[in-house]
Amino acid sequence: MSLHPKIIDLTLDRMHRLLTALGNPEKHLPPVIHLAGTNGKGSTQAMIRAGLEADGNRVHAYTSPHLARFHERIRLAGELITEDYLSEVLAECEEANGDITITYFEITTCAALLAFARSDAEYTLLETGLGGRLDATNVVETPRLCVITPISIDHQQYLGETIEEIAAEKAGILKHGVYCVVGPQQDAALEVIEAQAAKVGAALLIHGQHWQVWEENGRLVYQDENGLLDLPMPNLIGAHQVQNAGAAIAALRALGKPESACEAAITKVEWPARMQRLRHGPLVEAAGQAEVWLDGGHNPAAGQALGEALKRLPKRPTYLICGMLNTKDITGYLQPLAKSARGLYGVSIEGEAATLQASETVAAARSVHIHAEEAASVSEALDAIIAKDPSARILICGSLYLAGRILRENG
Repeated sequence: MSLHPKIIDLTLDRMHRLLTALGNPEKHLPPVIHLAGTNGKGSTQAMIRAGLEADGNRVHAYTSPHLARFHERIRLAGELITEDYLSEVLAECEEANGDITITYFEITTCAALLAFARSDAEYTLLETGLGGRLDATNVVETPRLCVITPISIDHQQYLGETIEEIAAEKAGILKHGVYCVVGPQQDAALEVIEAQAAKVGAALLIHGQHWQVWEENGRLVYQDENGLLDLPMPNLIGAHQVQNAGAAIAALRALGKPESACEAAITKVEWPARMQRLRHGPLVEAAGQAEVWLDGGHNPAAGQALGEALKRLPKRPTYLICGMLNTKDITGYLQPLAKSARGLYGVSIEGEAATLQASETVAAARSVHIHAEEAASVSEALDAIIAKDPSARILICGSLYLAGRILRENG
């Protein structure tokens, strides 16, 4: 972090230069599944990994950001990269890069690709960090498969102000002759994806056209041209996870995997800070009878999904402890949560320069008619809620950075 400040500067020039100096590890990876999208790509990737591993495959996986430890970003054949090996590949990348400017995400992505190329596996899962077209992961010429999860407005300062502009960046991962599973999209986004696919000669497997997924009688039903699957509901909570499960199943079917892999994808998946109920640790002990939940979603689409998930849970007075970054649309995020929240405590995210101040979070909450107060910390907010309502449902939300801090503090 001190060598390469966490800045964003979208270009692939530095990636290509360093990868060439490293011997082009991106050309020696196990078959790549490349994922982009605004919401759900992490959950979808985790489901694909669970399905592939259950089918006996060793799977590399690259994801970001991390929650508690950087090592979460790099899985080698199913296991988090070790401290020693992470240090080794990072040092090798530093030496090859020399004193030339490069971003934090770029050089760590190169380190991941180097580790993947040197470790045996059947598949490599690469999740974009931001956008797609100029994302550091978009250096693989011919992936085995691409996936684009739902696209919505986010990161406008880098990707564009309109859904069409953002979709054009995400669709930049499409490659000639490579199938791409496309999750549910707004019409404007889908039109852009279809146009880019036609331009580069990519084949699409589109939700609503080539595959469908829905919940019926407490089961997940998936259908495509190869038939219908009647499966358990996903481990991950929320109606949006049904759509993510559909994309994961579509990907597994495109790879020729059996029904058992599709079922394992949604029943064996684990993905922290996505509507996660915390059941152990100091925070849970301090909460007593109260439920403590954690979610890292941070844009209006995530707020919508979270609002729907809360409505489906057994009724309980629900309070939010919310901390966000100042680059996010907090009003758009909180609006869908207004009907579910009895109250909100705004907190600043300690250690994050771009944190939204607690007072600003409170003001945004009040603007959408949520009763809100400031708190100096999550612990202080927790105590205040429990004193008021000992059997509350407490949802800590608004940022993956906040979620990561909570997971670390909670052990």
